[in-house]
Amino acid sequence: MTSRDGDGWVDCTCGNKHWGLHGAAGLLLIKDRQVLLQHRAPWVHNGDTWGIPGGARDSHEDIYEAAAREAHEETGIPTDSFEAITTHLVDHVLWSYTTVIARAKENIYHDDHNPETLDMEWVDIELVDEKNLHPSFEKAWPELKLLVKDLVL
Repeated sequence: MTSRDGDGWVDCTCGNKHWGLHGAAGLLLIKDRQVLLQHRAPWVHNGDTWGIPGGARDSHEDIYEAAAREAHEETGIPTDSFEAITTHLVDHVLWSYTTVIARAKENIYHDDHNPETLDMEWVDIELVDEKNLHPSFEKAWPELKLLVKDLVL
């Protein structure tokens, strides 16, 4: 088993605390004109909101490994059921969050029975804004939406 050394809070220059001593990464899956969103459990940080599976990077992981691992841990998505296309970086100098945008393969499945996940839902790109979004995902969504729309059109 590989060491998990990324768990912990970072006091950021933006004035907030962020999870992930080595930054964090998440997975934004696309299929047709939809993205897969995760309804986060109420007990997690910024809980009862919708976003993407993700979390702290460990020191030995690249962004792709971290995003795939977190998605698998939180949703059961197999790490070989998608193909990474591009990334989106939110860089706060002392801390960063990278969204890995990936195309879901035909055989993809998920399991929303993880304690951190209340539900998983494929949502039309144009309807994402109607969800109660995780604050950081909500802030990044306009740029992510443009990237995703370019990839699906």
